[in-house]
Amino acid sequence: MISIIGAGRVGSTIALQLVLREVDDLHLIDVVEGLAKGQALDLSQMASGSDSDIKITGSDNYGSLNGSDLIIIPAGFARTPDMTRLDLLSKNQEIVKYASQKIKEFAPSAIVLIVTNPVDVMTYLALKITGFPRERVFGMGGLLDSLRFKTVISSILGISYRSVDTLVIGEHGENMVPLDRFSSSNGIPIRALISKQELEDAVLETRKSAAQVISLKGATTFAPSQAVATMVEAVVSDKKSLIPTSVLLEGEFGVSDICMGVPAILGTGGVERIIELELDVSEREQFAKGQASLIKAIGEMAI
Repeated sequence: MISIIGAGRVGSTIALQLVLREVDDLHLIDVVEGLAKGQALDLSQMASGSDSDIKITGSDNYGSLNGSDLIIIPAGFARTPDMTRLDLLSKNQEIVKYASQKIKEFAPSAIVLIVTNPVDVMTYLALKITGFPRERVFGMGGLLDSLRFKTVISSILGISYRSVDTLVIGEHGENMVPLDRFSSSNGIPIRALISKQELEDAVLETRKSAAQVISLKGATTFAPSQAVATMVEAVVSDKKSLIPTSVLLEGEFGVSDICMGVPAILGTGGVERIIELELDVSEREQFAKGQASLIKAIGEMAI
């Protein structure tokens, strides 16, 4: 069973993606009385229209986490256009801390996927509160940033999304590291297809894209839910997919004791392997900026 803590805009959109993909039975939890049950009923009625027989339930009781194999946490306050993801730290840390305590109590064997921003810091917090191994607590971020980079590059090239592969690592935020050296179109490096200026513009647009969406419609929902569903499928179906994932680093990339986005193999065990890349000077500098930002944010938390 997959459980989602937080049945608001992001949580319900994640649920919709998972129902459409028929990944597994689904359970929603929200502290707002009746919300999770209402979302579950609505989703169940939708599922009946496609003859999907997965079971969808809802509750406001954390005890209902019992039996969960994978738990997704999108619960928290949404970012506003004038805020960075790290500005959400003080608002969301108590929510994630409480949810993590309940997961430890009622679902001690579950895999935990963090979506709440700032996702790298919240992943670190959830890991410390649950006490779970790093393989079982990880965050969404790099895949979403990679989808945004892919959208921009596809637009510049004027070609199908299917012909573009992109990779973004590092902090899920203003210090993200879009790796154009490891991004390509049908095996052709992106650098060989667009100018240096176009590439710099693409990186800048990728970094600003979340704020742009938020300013236009109030929240990012569809793209994050797509990224989460892809990660969930990789775990539930043991796909061994290579996905940029926020995970606790223990010396990889020269970093220890913080969670950052890096390429990782996701399968039934959660994060099964981290893939280290040889970064060039500018990539290392940008990666280090994210590292410094996250170290500062973690130091401001009470764990």
